[in-house]
Amino acid sequence: MLERIEQLDRESQADLAQVQDAAGLEAFRIKYLGSKGAVKTLMGLLKDVPGVQKPAFGQGANALRQKLEAAFEDKKANMTGSDGKPSVSTPNAQGKIPGGRLPGEQLPGVDITEPGLPPRLGREHIITQTIDELVEVFGRMGFDVATGPEVEDERHNFVALNIPPEHPARDPLDNFYLDSNHLLRSQTSTIQVRVMEKTQPPVRVVAMGRVYRPDAHDATHYSMFHQVEGLYVDRKVSMVDLKTTLIQFAHAMFGPEADVRLRPSFFPFTEPSAELEVKIELQGQMRWMEIGGCGMVDPNVFKAVGYDPEEWTGFAFGLGIERLAMRKYGIGDIRWLFENDVRFLRQF
Repeated sequence: MLERIEQLDRESQADLAQVQDAAGLEAFRIKYLGSKGAVKTLMGLLKDVPGVQKPAFGQGANALRQKLEAAFEDKKANMTGSDGKPSVSTPNAQGKIPGGRLPGEQLPGVDITEPGLPPRLGREHIITQTIDELVEVFGRMGFDVATGPEVEDERHNFVALNIPPEHPARDPLDNFYLDSNHLLRSQTSTIQVRVMEKTQPPVRVVAMGRVYRPDAHDATHYSMFHQVEGLYVDRKVSMVDLKTTLIQFAHAMFGPEADVRLRPSFFPFTEPSAELEVKIELQGQMRWMEIGGCGMVDPNVFKAVGYDPEEWTGFAFGLGIERLAMRKYGIGDIRWLFENDVRFLRQF
């Protein structure tokens, strides 16, 4: 076993003497000093060495490893200049250096004096940033986050939300129907229905996700966008609770100077219903901007999910996430959010 150490020593010294370039030196390191190299294999034989020879074998193998490591470093130092850069190769008989190039000739298209380009740091998309901020804001108010399928049936997208068959929102021209009963969801209210079907009150969730409507693309409309919808169900919930929640949201999202007002409106799944407007600073002026709808959950919605409307009350609100981002950051065209122009996205 000790003879194997001497044999490996002789072979390694002969191989090292033949090394002429960096590639050969790296091949030498891998062969002898790598994780699967000859020295590692030799050390693995220690378990098969007779007990009386183990100390001598171990010491010899360890000494060989140290010897080869030192020889490798010496060879490496001799192949580089004092500044740590590879030394100039000697031209061959044809006047060329290894690689087929003449002395002083550079690789085509490479200027070795040009400084390297630092890697650019990535960042989250402005929509993702807004979603994360919404989750954080409503999380502080005790709302959990819920998600659901983007392909829905008519019951969850319309029927359970008190939207009758004759309602314009169910028109095939205003939805992406996949068959007579399935479509791409047009609102994240479907998630609220699914949560109530599986959860007994009290319920406090915000539903996040993409929704789809066949709108013509312009500065304020897109056929795919994101919504956040909030739902709170408990005993004796009132419009006061709704407005208080929305005021806290507006202050957290747009700053303490933001104000909220509710204008009477109509939605099939809430009664009474209101349009939500927030007064925020735009172009140096405080202006009222509509950002979504809200209201008290209609009793028919509670009946559809098995809640007793005589016992439970609740409020719901829905906000367009793209619209929130556009209002907060002064973005003038929704299409910019989906064009993936990094010159635009790097601003946020």
